[in-house]
Amino acid sequence: MLVFHRFRDILSERKTSARGRNFLPLGEQIDGWEKANEKMAWGIKDIEFAKLAPAPAPILTDADRDWGFKGIALFYGFGDDGLGNADSVLSGKLAWEYAIKSGKNKTWQCGYIDFCKPKNIRLRPGAPARPKGFYYAKIHFGHKYQAMTVSQVRRQLKADTGCGPEGLQFLSITHFHLAELMNAHQIPFMSLADYEVAPRGVDDFFDAPQIFCCDNRLGLGIGNVERNYPLFGIPTLGFCP
Repeated sequence: MLVFHRFRDILSERKTSARGRNFLPLGEQIDGWEKANEKMAWGIKDIEFAKLAPAPAPILTDADRDWGFKGIALFYGFGDDGLGNADSVLSGKLAWEYAIKSGKNKTWQCGYIDFCKPKNIRLRPGAPARPKGFYYAKIHFGHKYQAMTVSQVRRQLKADTGCGPEGLQFLSITHFHLAELMNAHQIPFMSLADYEVAPRGVDDFFDAPQIFCCDNRLGLGIGNVERNYPLFGIPTLGFCP
């Protein structure tokens, strides 16, 4: 319980240093996306960024906070899934490539995760499709689910959903500084419940990706969806209109 109380205390802090805050102002998140887009030559157009500035930013309501959402983050849907939605695997792949190339954190990747093999990773069946372009979502870090399995959390999801590409974009592009808090065990590691991984690529989708930081290295691994991992929260999202 002490860990959870400390986690809530950290989330309520408002420091002037960006690395002292958990959820950055949306203006700083936009800056993070602009820098990543320039470095990786993703081709996000200037007009897409221009549309963000005058638009009213979404805010958390009292009901959101009561539910456990702690902040709002900016995400981007890349590619096309053939049905007019973003390609969620590509959206995660590009974010992780940026984490590796940016050098903001040292990285490690499990060999069972291969974003280039559609038989290896996918958005879980029943997960909401992700929109193309920029979108906002409110985030719950999932600390209240640390005693549960990914499978159990999936069964009780209603209006919200698990993280897929959002977890990778959050920790690689807009909020990479949170790896420090993970490394210090001040916030939970994260299981990305809206992704599924088949380690052998034979339709054995029994695992979900996990993001963690140990020894100052940001890692991307996997864990069985029927097994509880006490150090891992299972973050959830609520998409903003």
